[in-house]
Amino acid sequence: MAHQERDQSLGPLARLARKAPYLSKEEEYALLDRWITRRDNRALDKLSLSHTRLVIALALKFKSYGVPLSDLIQEGHIGLMEAANRFQLSKDVRFATYASWWIKSSIQDYVLRNQSIVRGGTSSRQKMLFFGFKRMRTELANKHPNLSEAELHEQMSNQTGAKLQDITMMAGRLSGKDASLNATLRGSETALELQDTLPADEPRPDELVELRVDGARDQKRLYSALRSLKPREQRIIRERKLNEQTITLKALSEKLGVSKERVRQIESRAMQKLKDALTQSENNTAD
Repeated sequence: MAHQERDQSLGPLARLARKAPYLSKEEEYALLDRWITRRDNRALDKLSLSHTRLVIALALKFKSYGVPLSDLIQEGHIGLMEAANRFQLSKDVRFATYASWWIKSSIQDYVLRNQSIVRGGTSSRQKMLFFGFKRMRTELANKHPNLSEAELHEQMSNQTGAKLQDITMMAGRLSGKDASLNATLRGSETALELQDTLPADEPRPDELVELRVDGARDQKRLYSALRSLKPREQRIIRERKLNEQTITLKALSEKLGVSKERVRQIESRAMQKLKDALTQSENNTAD
C-alpha cells in the first residue's frame, strides 16, 4: 500500500524505476565502459534507469525542506550524470556507492539555493549547519532540557567549531518564513506595505542639513588655509588635489618648468602647511 501511494505521488517515473532490473557489478562496469569510452547514450540511459530508485530514495530524505520532490529527483539525476562522467573503471567499487555522494551533493545544493528566496552560503560548513541543525539542536535539547536557546546555540558552536554568529543566523533562517515586501500590514488603515516600514538608506533631513552646514564650514576653513600658501604652492595643490581632473607630476612639471622631483617636494611641503593651518584653525574654533 505504501509503495502504491508513493508511486502515485511520484508519477510514472517511480513505476518505471520499480520495474527496472537490478544490475550486477559486471553489467554496471560494461555500461560504464561503453559510456566513458564511446559515449554510448543507450548505455547511459540503461545505467541511469537502473539507479533511479537510488535517486528517489535520496531525494525523499530532503522532502521536508519545502522544495518540490520532482525538482529534487531531477537534481539527483544531474548528480547521477556527474558521477557517471567522473567514475573511474579502475576503482573496485560499486557505482551506487560512488554515485550516492554526487546525488546527495547535487540535491543539497539545490535545496540551499531554493529553500528560501534569501540565498545562503553553500560552503561545506554552511551545508553541515543547514542539514544538521535541527537534529543537533533536538539532541542537545533532550540531553540538556534546562538550557536556553542561546545556550543551546553556544553548545552547538562548541561541538561544530562554527562561529556562534553563524549558528544564530542559521537558526533564524530555518525558523523564519519568507514574506513579500509588498504584503499589506495587518491593521493598517492606509494599506501600508511591509516595504514602507523599512528604514531608508538615505540620510534623514536633519542629517542632510548638518552635512551641508559642516561641508560649507570645512570648505571655508580649507580655502582660508590655502591662502597661507605661496602662489606656486597653491597652484600645485589645486592642480594635484582639488580640481575635478587632477594632473600628473610629469605634466605639472612641464607646465612649471621644473623637475618632477621638485614638484613632489613642493607638494609635500604645501600639504604639511595645509595640515598645520587646518589644525590651528580647529584649535582656535574649539577655544
